[in-house]
Amino acid sequence: MRYEIRKDLPEPAYIQLYRFLIRDIEAGIYPYGAKLPSKRVLAEETGVSLITAEHALTLLSEEGYVETRQRSGIYVTYRGEDFFSGAVPGRRDRTAPRAFSEAPVMDRPGLPAPAAPGDLPAQSDTGDFPFSVLTRTMRRVLSDYGERILVKSPNHGCPELRSELCGYLARSRGISVKPSQVIVGSGAEYLYGLIVQLLGTDRIYGLENPSYRKIWEVYEAMGASCELLSLTGNGIASQELKRTKAQILHVTPFHSYPSGVTADISKKREYLRWAKNRGGILIEDNYDSELTVSRKPEEPLFSMDPEVDVLYLNTFSRTIAPSMRVGYLVLPEGLTKDFDEKLGFYSCTVPIFEQYVLAELLRSGDFERHVNRVRRNRRKQQ
Repeated sequence: MRYEIRKDLPEPAYIQLYRFLIRDIEAGIYPYGAKLPSKRVLAEETGVSLITAEHALTLLSEEGYVETRQRSGIYVTYRGEDFFSGAVPGRRDRTAPRAFSEAPVMDRPGLPAPAAPGDLPAQSDTGDFPFSVLTRTMRRVLSDYGERILVKSPNHGCPELRSELCGYLARSRGISVKPSQVIVGSGAEYLYGLIVQLLGTDRIYGLENPSYRKIWEVYEAMGASCELLSLTGNGIASQELKRTKAQILHVTPFHSYPSGVTADISKKREYLRWAKNRGGILIEDNYDSELTVSRKPEEPLFSMDPEVDVLYLNTFSRTIAPSMRVGYLVLPEGLTKDFDEKLGFYSCTVPIFEQYVLAELLRSGDFERHVNRVRRNRRKQQ
């Protein structure tokens, strides 16, 4: 949840939270009939008290945005057509939403090579998604979707999952995109292959050193040239960014593997300046970002500067299970036409049954409740 409640503002915390919720309801991030996070989750994720969260929700209810259903939760009752187009007394002016809008790699002369075998961390480091929730959701999909699970998936992924991903990214990352910008594929390695085919092999790809070795392996296998750029404790070293001849930069701003390095806001802005100054492209690999213990909203590169092309990707391997070989790539709107022309013929590599299951986990809120539960438990262990 990307709500930062500031103590240096004259506005009370409950009013700030109330305004954040109105913004997201009006933008369709929480559409009519959607279930809002509980007051306990709102308090946990924003650092306010339960009373503060309850005040904000009460205001929303009084204005007709939500209603509380006994033993069920708080649901959105707002529909845009029910309100006047002008400003309503007591409410903020509406602002339009943004467009939905393993080892280190080193040491071989000339080209890098993996230093040792290995892959992602062991399963004990995953989110331990409740098996009972997963099986219940699978049964629901079998019952509700019926023979639709036998139909071939659309090439970019089923509309249900792509639409739910848009809502999830808007709620959790502040990334507002259209379903047409979302590509579903079977894991990160598959998506790396699509990226290099889209952007081409005639440009140099700059990679973090050390980094997840399969990034380099896939790019090299596809015929791309890679350059390794040394990491500091805050991301790629500034002098490395200045000297590199790369035109494309693949970064993992949050908790880079295996170094654990996280880039701060200054380094992220440096990446954006780097791309803008040389007409470059950034690939934002957001592996492991959901399970952070930080309450501070993570600012994704994708939404920080509309003038820079950033490709955003993530998977469900860490948050649900390693066997869930499903990832998604979010394209800047300016590259969707190129993708369709060059790679639109590719069939989706994820069975449609799994896509429906993920869509239901996102729609029901089970996925986000699980992520919030894991984050709370990790905070207690600190």
